[in-house]
Amino acid sequence: MSDGVPDRSVARREVARRGTTINLRVETETRDLIDAAAEAIGKNRTEFMIEAARRHAIDVLLDQRLFRLDPDAFDAFDAALDNPPSPSERLVALMRKKPLWAK
Repeated sequence: MSDGVPDRSVARREVARRGTTINLRVETETRDLIDAAAEAIGKNRTEFMIEAARRHAIDVLLDQRLFRLDPDAFDAFDAALDNPPSPSERLVALMRKKPLWAK
């Protein structure tokens, strides 16, 4: 604060750092279930709920993708699906590699 004027940028940065609040009402049994699951994986209720909600939100949005094609574009799309190009040497080599999670 200078000249008696509060520094609003500090307040804005603090809100941005902490995020926003979402209030939920749930039955006691549901809260207890969430708490037990969070504790089982070493998280607190907030961390658990944010992670679960975020993961589900991404899944929902990915499942809801829609694209529209006119009849000619659809026919071309359908033909491409029915007749994929032959795999390139790079693709064949990539598919032969063992994935990192399997090493």
